[in-house]
Amino acid sequence: MNMMMKSLILAAVLAFTGINPAQAGYDKPYIGETKIYKAKYEDTFVHLARDNNLGYVEIRAANPDADPWIPGEGRELILPLRHILPDAKREGVVINLPEMRLYAFINGDAAPETFPLGVGREGLETPTGSTKVVRKTADPIWRPTKRMREEDPELPAVVEAGPENPLGSHALYLGWPQYAIHGTNKPFGIGRRVSSGCIRMYPEGIAKFYELIPVGTKVTVVDQPIKLAWIDDELYLEAHPDMAQAIQMEETGQVTRQKLTDADMKQIIKAAGEYKDRLHWAAIRTAIRDRRGFPVKIARRPAAISDMPAIVEEELQEESAKDVDWEEEDNKAREALEEIYDEKSAEKEASYEDPGKKRMLNP
Repeated sequence: MNMMMKSLILAAVLAFTGINPAQAGYDKPYIGETKIYKAKYEDTFVHLARDNNLGYVEIRAANPDADPWIPGEGRELILPLRHILPDAKREGVVINLPEMRLYAFINGDAAPETFPLGVGREGLETPTGSTKVVRKTADPIWRPTKRMREEDPELPAVVEAGPENPLGSHALYLGWPQYAIHGTNKPFGIGRRVSSGCIRMYPEGIAKFYELIPVGTKVTVVDQPIKLAWIDDELYLEAHPDMAQAIQMEETGQVTRQKLTDADMKQIIKAAGEYKDRLHWAAIRTAIRDRRGFPVKIARRPAAISDMPAIVEEELQEESAKDVDWEEEDNKAREALEEIYDEKSAEKEASYEDPGKKRMLNP
């Protein structure tokens, strides 16, 4: 059968099923691969982040024990380049605020384009919901709002295009008044909560994004600190600092412990489905506690146990042969998870705050 005939048959099948070939999208639940990088003497986290299309908090969370300014020559660092896709319709632009990352589903069957972001700081949060790109501008002019000028009376009424313009080289304005996706003249703020609600990108990122995205593109903003996906026969969990924890992670490389919410619990159990008896609760506790921002395995389907040691495989097969009381299993899981988030234990831990450090929003 020649290629033309195959194409005609595929088109007919898609038409019969109601699928538009142009909408047949990327079918994997993740993109990229986590990498190990051996640091050089001159490396810093802000430069490594930019060189690898990462944000600052992303690389800080993945390497909490390393000094972000002097990681040390020869030190192995994790570059968290595998990303589970957000739980949202794969069309247009999807932004997940906790991971401070954008996904552009514009490549048909190919993987989405992805970019790290700077998002709204405390009290000036980036909104969630759906909107669209209503216009685009190269060399935008910045007009500070009344609130901005009241906070900083020295701000001019208008800032023309150029190196002093905080909108950078390009801006895509959204249907939400006063919100845009734009560049920046302070690239070290990408991957941090630094803006007045707008969405910032690296200069090289916004230049590429501007060319890719037409006016009218749908933009969906979600708040999903925990993402889950089955990759082959293994269930992965990717936990990011939530919006309240992002600054803690930025400053200290760790977050204060918190109880797993009922919503989190339901999300994990739902993702595991019929294999929830195979959830590895110790791995879940660690991932939720540490919020390191890259996917970790938390369960395997029976088909995947063949690569385990024989004794572990036997134990799993014995467990799967038993009748499972799902309510009892859920209760056990909850008890196991809440043990590590016990309020009394949390009170005994030192606060993440370091009085000797000053918060740096715009380095």
